Amino acid sequence: MTVQEALNRGRDRLRTGGIERAGHEARWLMAAALNVGPERVILHLQDQLEDGAANAFTQAVVRRLAREPVSHILGGRWFYDHWFKVTPDVLDPRPETETLVKHALAEPARRVLDLGTGSGCILLSVLSKTPQAQGMGTDISPLALAIAAQNAGALGCSDRVSLLQGDWFSNVEGRFDLILSNPPYISRDEMAALAPDVRKFEPHLALTDGADGLTAYRRISGAVRDFLNPGGRVLVETGVGRADIVSTMFRSAGLADVTVHPDLTGRPRIVEGRNPP
Repeated sequence: MTVQEALNRGRDRLRTGGIERAGHEARWLMAAALNVGPERVILHLQDQLEDGAANAFTQAVVRRLAREPVSHILGGRWFYDHWFKVTPDVLDPRPETETLVKHALAEPARRVLDLGTGSGCILLSVLSKTPQAQGMGTDISPLALAIAAQNAGALGCSDRVSLLQGDWFSNVEGRFDLILSNPPYISRDEMAALAPDVRKFEPHLALTDGADGLTAYRRISGAVRDFLNPGGRVLVETGVGRADIVSTMFRSAGLADVTVHPDLTGRPRIVEGRNPP
């Protein structure tokens, strides 16, 4: 069987199984089986698929049909120009979160804090573009912090990053020019409606607060000014329909220049505020 024939069969199985981007995902899974980049699969389409690669591809398709995320099957995901290790212990980085990084980089910062850092994709993406900056990431999960540490090493940022186990601002000392967070914003009632890829395989601790989906924003807005330098900024990602609520929290906390930024689909997603000078 050629690579093309196997790829077509895998694509068709994924499509029949309800996977929306079946062709795209089949190509990624085949690339992993061949140990080449996805863009190079086309160069091997007429090659005979060796038994080892065929078995690896078939097993990957079966795992995806069980709704295991592609990032878990591959062991990572590209995010903001870098490959990040991803496991079931951390949130799978989403494209909309790149909007948070983009706006975080709009102004220079020398000290950056990422609350609930998970894989470290937000913090490390910012540090990779600002070599003069030092970063701190906090997370309540020691397993997540271990993944973040591995990603920091892979990106060559270990000497500029400190990782602390703690709940939001607990154990954090000092002040920062930039504070970032993509906190759990799915409410308890919304969890059942999540896609099985998310609900079954991603850490619930990173998805929901088990309440109304706003607990983290209350904690962050209530204390953030104690950790921001004068003129420093805070940016958080929010869920659908929550940007206005979080904006009100920021204004009530005394933050200035509160702004909502849309994500790649035009939905209000990122809320930004500034500590008055």
